[in-house]
Amino acid sequence: MDFSFSEDQKAIIEAVGRTCAGFGDAYWLKHDREGGFPHEFHKAMAAGGWLGIAMPEKYGGAGKGILEAALVMQTVAASGAGFSGASAIHMNIFGLHPVVVFGTAEQKARWLPPLIRGEHKACFAVTEPSTGLNTLKLKTFARFEGDRYVVNGQKVWISTAQVAHKVLLLARTAPAETSKPGEGLSLFYTDLDRSKISVREIEKMGRKAVDSNELFIDGLEIPLADRIGVEGQGFKYILHGMNPERILIAAEAVGLGEVALERAGKYAGERIVFDRPIGQNQGVQHPLAERWIELEAAELLVYRAAWKYDRGEPCGADANAAKFYAGEAGFRACETALLTHGGMGYAKEYHVERWFRESMIARIAPVSPQLILSFLAEKVLGLPKSY
Repeated sequence: MDFSFSEDQKAIIEAVGRTCAGFGDAYWLKHDREGGFPHEFHKAMAAGGWLGIAMPEKYGGAGKGILEAALVMQTVAASGAGFSGASAIHMNIFGLHPVVVFGTAEQKARWLPPLIRGEHKACFAVTEPSTGLNTLKLKTFARFEGDRYVVNGQKVWISTAQVAHKVLLLARTAPAETSKPGEGLSLFYTDLDRSKISVREIEKMGRKAVDSNELFIDGLEIPLADRIGVEGQGFKYILHGMNPERILIAAEAVGLGEVALERAGKYAGERIVFDRPIGQNQGVQHPLAERWIELEAAELLVYRAAWKYDRGEPCGADANAAKFYAGEAGFRACETALLTHGGMGYAKEYHVERWFRESMIARIAPVSPQLILSFLAEKVLGLPKSY
């Protein structure tokens, strides 16, 4: 067993860290207060080649694995950018994985280079208000008419739709009643036509730099050339990208917890109360030490899941376990960091309250902790399916 990074992986961490250093606390605090997509950060990450870290070299990517992508995302979050920075590039890094695996050569050549160069921003439209995580019950319908599909329906919690040029869309192409289990849904990657898609931003508690939205789709026309793979098999294509997504979200949660813990340790060492630093008190030390242990354990789960994925080994349980544990560990680290700051933890100038709000994301999305536990109970422990 080798727990060390390669020289190439170390170089990735260092280079991403240098890019992120140009976007300090003031930059992210401004975006947290005022909103607005962090275009400058997105452009810098594209210029560094990081948006294509896991994309094929043939199309301008770096051709690296999910482990390297996880290192990028963890480093971004740990820089202080948190989920605001990570979410700004998350979709570009992992989102078109179904295209990489199932797209035609023509589609890859048409779609991947502008995404890697940062010229296109994409959003991921799967979730619907009435179905939640029950993806097989999606109602948005794409009806084939002549030489194209016409789509009508609704999507919710769609990140970056305010600024996206493209949309990766999962829609029904056959009625659920007449479809075999897991079939009847098709996957498309097409222009986000704002004359046919109404985008309503959802106000939310954190990560204001990256918008979340509800989409109302009315007569969107999608050419046949923008369908990925075989009609009716879109759900299988989406499943292929779920493990990488869970791994990257987990890596981001670890990074967020790391920066919160680092700031808490610094504050505890400098804050003097009763003529001694509060960090000298075990009541402050012990919770911080426990959070460090939890983050280290979460990090190992993330790296193992990514390592297994890159080797082509089954990693569903590993990816879900990493997402669950990292989400909880990141949240607990941010919570403890805020409490360590006492009343000042509530002040925006110390940033920990921002990270605490953002830490909820990895617990909720893209899959709930309860569904992960049900999945592990069934697939790992052999218990009866509960959902």
